[in-house]
Amino acid sequence: MSASKKVLIILTGSIACYKVCHVISRLVQAGHEVQVVASASALKFIGSATLEGLSGRPVISDMYASGNVMEHIHLMRWADLVLVAPATANFINKAAQGIGDDLVQTLFLAHDFKRPFLVAPAMNTSMYLHPTTQKSRQLLQDMHIEILETASGVLACGEQGWGRLLDPDLILQAVLEKLGTISAGPVAGRPLTTQKMKRVLVTAGGTQEAIDTVRAITNTSTGRTGIQLAEYLESLGLDVTLVKSRTSRASSVAKVKTFSSFLDLQDVLKQTLAADEFDFVIHAAAVSDYSVDSIEVDGKKMNPLEVRKISSTGESMNLHLKRNPKLVNELSLYSKNKYLNVIAFKLTSGASTHERLEAVQKLQKEAGAVFVVHNDLSEIKTEMNQHRFTVYDAHLKTQTCESLSELCGFLSQALIEVSL
Repeated sequence: MSASKKVLIILTGSIACYKVCHVISRLVQAGHEVQVVASASALKFIGSATLEGLSGRPVISDMYASGNVMEHIHLMRWADLVLVAPATANFINKAAQGIGDDLVQTLFLAHDFKRPFLVAPAMNTSMYLHPTTQKSRQLLQDMHIEILETASGVLACGEQGWGRLLDPDLILQAVLEKLGTISAGPVAGRPLTTQKMKRVLVTAGGTQEAIDTVRAITNTSTGRTGIQLAEYLESLGLDVTLVKSRTSRASSVAKVKTFSSFLDLQDVLKQTLAADEFDFVIHAAAVSDYSVDSIEVDGKKMNPLEVRKISSTGESMNLHLKRNPKLVNELSLYSKNKYLNVIAFKLTSGASTHERLEAVQKLQKEAGAVFVVHNDLSEIKTEMNQHRFTVYDAHLKTQTCESLSELCGFLSQALIEVSL
């Protein structure tokens, strides 16, 4: 392998920070020294513990911390190559104008242009295509700063278009080529992919328990939370399988399986988890606690599977329900990977603080969940399509997420930290 090189990676405040972990990890695996600098906003998307664990070095984020006052000079002299990824519109526009109001921007002003400086943008399409950003981008290129062009795809905001961070493997290849450690091929004979891409199964939507061929007992779940989580995690490069209700909206996820009833969902989970080694299951589906066992119309008992459409002429109808097992408690039993990490969801309705905690603890105990994501119906603003989530870890330490986007960012970081 070629001689070790020193790489300075600067992260700015984008939800795409997760993707850069792959680049850091692969550079370290290839024998290079990596120092991470993260803006304060970047650390809101990914924890310093994760970055330190991958790089083997403390993360630098405060220029005025003891011993760091001259770091903007020392780091730029130390590095053989500098990579800003993800680079926000804020970074690009400030850099182009020579504004040095924090450590990240001061590092750019200390660049001596004798070594490669790469910038990988990540932002919403409108921000990327804004005339100010495009002008700034051109100014940086005129300074011989290399811009690693964005990709088109589904963005964290849910829109589709340009601005998505370039694929981490392509960023990695650009860095290695600039360092002169490869011509254009794999690292040390290995393809440019993660050593073991994390496989995640996400469930979404509600079950429907048939009364007859046109009537069913169901719930109010739309599947939005699970579907958006699946799409977000796939956009970060994870291998995602989405198991969703047939009545939920379509999804851009490549691998999708569908279900209608409890038994459908149970069968899909048994087959899918037994066939492939998943690292995580995010179980966000709303599963019926009961299925219809039999129907009684005017004293006549019928099997729901044998009734095409119950006549509306009857005077009375009784439904006899049977209890379904808790699928979330059986996921590890179905799984080929016996070290499966389960992230479970719990919805309560108007519950007190004590009742919420009891429900979470019960789910943790029975399902062995590494995280439980809780929300209460009283805190779901349906007219604004907003959810407020509280995430409990195995020690009941909590993290509050005020939106689904915030939950996506938190869980993506959690998946990395559980995997370390």
